[in-house]
Amino acid sequence: MANSLVLSSDQKVKDEFRSMIMKTLDAILTSIKDESAFSGIDPLVLREKVNKLEILPEEGLGFDKTLENVKDFLPHMLKTWSTDYMPHLHSPALLESIAAELIISVFNDSMDSWDQSPLPTEMEVAVLDRLAKLVGFENGDGNFTSGGSQSNISAIIAARDSFCKKELGYDVKKYGLPECYRKLKLYTSSISHFSMDKACHILGLGYEAVGKLPVDDKEKVDIKAFEKLLEEDVRKGFIPFCAVATLGTTDFGSIDDIGEMRRLCDKYHMHLHADAAYGSGLLMSDKYRYRLGDVSLCDSITIDFHKMFLLPISCSCVLVKDKSLLDCFELHADYLNREEDEEDGYINLVGKSMQTTRRADAIKVYVSFVCRGKDGFGKIIDHSVENAKYLYDLLKDDKAFICPVEPEISSVVFATRTSDEVNKKIRRVLLSEGTVIGQTVKDGVTMLKFTLLNPALTTAHLDRLVDRIRKIRDSIC
Repeated sequence: MANSLVLSSDQKVKDEFRSMIMKTLDAILTSIKDESAFSGIDPLVLREKVNKLEILPEEGLGFDKTLENVKDFLPHMLKTWSTDYMPHLHSPALLESIAAELIISVFNDSMDSWDQSPLPTEMEVAVLDRLAKLVGFENGDGNFTSGGSQSNISAIIAARDSFCKKELGYDVKKYGLPECYRKLKLYTSSISHFSMDKACHILGLGYEAVGKLPVDDKEKVDIKAFEKLLEEDVRKGFIPFCAVATLGTTDFGSIDDIGEMRRLCDKYHMHLHADAAYGSGLLMSDKYRYRLGDVSLCDSITIDFHKMFLLPISCSCVLVKDKSLLDCFELHADYLNREEDEEDGYINLVGKSMQTTRRADAIKVYVSFVCRGKDGFGKIIDHSVENAKYLYDLLKDDKAFICPVEPEISSVVFATRTSDEVNKKIRRVLLSEGTVIGQTVKDGVTMLKFTLLNPALTTAHLDRLVDRIRKIRDSIC
């Protein structure tokens, strides 16, 4: 087995590869001994175990001995499929999507040029076309990215370049930042994702270019405050170029009002981007899609498939209503995306992406979409939303808990009516027992958080976990 380096048509090599895959699968399945999310190992103990490893021996051990070493550590991997795992927007992976990952890894196609990924290129184009129509961008386009951050940053780059060309008559791509760049401003919720700040840093505008908008008691952008801030900023000489509506905030799952934000964007000729990395899952639900509002009003939108869609990390895309928005990424190289090839019908996707080398992630979207259908995904989404409603109803009238925000998607933030220290200890005790929940802060108070993405989670699981939290609280107090 040690003699085989790469896959080939040779039957012996195929047999060796099959054996390696089956042994690896057996090691994974053997390591799963219970339903806990985590072994509970102390971080210092785990670090000591890892630090004892010889990372680069002078002579390789071969696959079988290496796998034996790996087996010792598999019990300490986080089991995202566990119903005891619910701290973050970090989902379990659908079984068929894991199988699709094997296809992606085996063929190892790269999505920059057609001659590096013939089938995946055509598949990505087809998947993006279907996604664009799903959000109401009839003639839209997009590209796959590594995650929500890269999707948001891509959209904001496109928004900045397009605004400067249309409103200022200035070509950023050709000449760099305009002289007035310090006056450009982007507006987003005070609890939006940090990638908006990161985008303005990368664009050379700086954190000060981000206007943080106050939120109301439902954690949504306060539209009146937004309108007032725009008026004040324009009066001071600032130039609003983009607003970001968050369709599913990280902690609360709150959804900003797209219609009202579109109205203000039209008034000031601004680009409206929707960060729907979390909330985009509602697109699949006939029952709850209305909560997003009319997403077709946006100029661009971020969709993450490794959140509510339950696909393996990483898998995201950015969609744009106007295809020309992605021209900001186009650049021809003689060795890669030759113009004569494109004239003959070869599609080189590098021309509309921040990245050059990319994985063929559209394959796992295709496999899961075809396998489950919109109806199947709708049932998964509805289940998560209804679990969150159940948990909120369970806690909101219980005098032992604070549950300040009714969920719109699948995140429930709450706290015991004790102290910050007690709430922090509850999370740590659960972690040591193999149950992983989230922690955040609202209005200066330490809160606990359940992010309910797992389709296997039942109301009985939630009942048991709330009872366990009560017992831990009582033991601490």
